[in-house]
Amino acid sequence: MRSIRIRTFTMLCFCFILMLPWIFYVIAHFMETKTLSFEQGRLPSESLQRNISEITQRIEQGTDQWTDRDWQNQLYPALDEANMDVLIQSAAGQDIYRSNPERHGSKRSTERFSVIEEGQLLGRVILYYPQSNPIQVMAAFAGLLLALFVVGMEMRRFVLKPLEKLGNAARQMATGDWEVRLPISRVTEIAEVRDGFEAMVKGMEQSYRIQAELEEERRFVIAAVAHDLRTPLFALRGYLDGLEQGIAQTPEKMAQYVAVCKDKSAQLDRLVEDLFTFTKMEYMEPELNTETVHLNRVIRNSLDSLSPQARRRGISIAFHETDGCTIRGDIHLLERAMNNLLDNAVRHTAAGGDIEIQCNQAGDRVMFKIRDTGQGFTAEELERVFEPLYRGEASRSRSTGGSGLGLTISQRIIRQHGGGLAASNHPEGGAMLEGWLPAAAFKQQ
Repeated sequence: MRSIRIRTFTMLCFCFILMLPWIFYVIAHFMETKTLSFEQGRLPSESLQRNISEITQRIEQGTDQWTDRDWQNQLYPALDEANMDVLIQSAAGQDIYRSNPERHGSKRSTERFSVIEEGQLLGRVILYYPQSNPIQVMAAFAGLLLALFVVGMEMRRFVLKPLEKLGNAARQMATGDWEVRLPISRVTEIAEVRDGFEAMVKGMEQSYRIQAELEEERRFVIAAVAHDLRTPLFALRGYLDGLEQGIAQTPEKMAQYVAVCKDKSAQLDRLVEDLFTFTKMEYMEPELNTETVHLNRVIRNSLDSLSPQARRRGISIAFHETDGCTIRGDIHLLERAMNNLLDNAVRHTAAGGDIEIQCNQAGDRVMFKIRDTGQGFTAEELERVFEPLYRGEASRSRSTGGSGLGLTISQRIIRQHGGGLAASNHPEGGAMLEGWLPAAAFKQQ
């Protein structure tokens, strides 16, 4: 369907309004005069000429009867049949006979002649007869009305109707019904408005769905956080009550209760810290304190904080590093990301297992891999492992002490530095986390 601009549409309507009355006028003129010559069309038609000739001949032949009432009564029906009127005046200019005084003013065409006999002026005659122009003017007026009607209908079809439907669609959308059908218009400007309105509807629908998903996620986060906080708090309160009530009477029992309380408080501290970092990364967009950093150093610092936990469980950690691996970023955020990745590996590796870490530079990227000998990821976990507060079924009991935010925080920190992070399973078993960051020399360019 070809479109037309509203300016062109307006010009076409204007030309149509001008042309149609003229066409009607020409058609009426041709039907009346049987010719398209407007010079000839100014003369009376053939039938009218015949009537004028007959009336003129009758008046000239009855000069001696002009004042005769009977002759006047016989002339009047002939004039009425021909739709004509006559005014006969004497040589002195006095009215002798006037057929219909009321209609003389409405007869715009006249035929004037003088009656002369033997060189003597007997009188003057004025014939009033209908013009052909009123018929043509009426035809032109009818053409104008038709043109206005057609233009009005087309404007309603191409302009007003689509705009009305757009208004109805907006009101329908305001009620929450996104399944709106937008009108199609051949006017370019209205089609562009329709396309813009359609894009707006899709954007608003997507925003509405995202808002609904965020609201659902907010409710889930609140419920999950409440559960995560309640579990260690309940245990902490129970052991503190035991200490207060004297249940732990021996020094060994008291030391055990204190150790459990310290472990639960550390778990609470880790959970609160993860929640704070997640909220900061999600909503506050912290500024990066960018500096030149060796990723090997970041990984070693993280290993130093996790090695005691790994040694207690008999887990060996092998770090294969190469020269280079220089990046630019915030060392504190990067250490937090690596701590979460390594802590996840330690918590999900069975006692006596192994963790292998690699770091090397490949072109404009610094690559790193963390592999453990744990159970690995299930198919569902691979799809949702970076979702906030998601935990696999095997760890929903919180036995591993995870908050469900560690991998999410790590991925967002790495992405904020322009890199990427992905999870997979190693062919020989266990989970593997692979990531990359822009090398410092290339990032500076």
